[in-house]
Amino acid sequence: MKPPTHPLIADLNAIDPVPCPCGEARRALLAADNTLCSLHRVTVSADARRHYHRAHTEVYYILEGHGWIELDGVLTPIGPGSAVLIPPGVRHRAVRGERGAMTLLNLVMPPFDAGDEVED
Repeated sequence: MKPPTHPLIADLNAIDPVPCPCGEARRALLAADNTLCSLHRVTVSADARRHYHRAHTEVYYILEGHGWIELDGVLTPIGPGSAVLIPPGVRHRAVRGERGAMTLLNLVMPPFDAGDEVED
């Protein structure tokens, strides 16, 4: 992995959301010369489908809301300030809490590639 050759700035509020396994994501820092990482703001509005990544490592940082993270079948409560490192091959999903949606930042290394996501 190599960092981009120039600084990247993204306004996540200005990026159109796209559907993802748990709701919607605003995906940033997806420049052609950036092979280091991408950053996504994810709204978990539905319980995610269990999936894993062949090559991606993900870091979830919870901004708002409460729920659970399922990692290889084990549910752990998460809320604002929680950080989760998810290595390749770990089956995972976010599960929203009873009070509604969660919002999280997802750092994806290398940058997100839909072809790397495998659903069970």
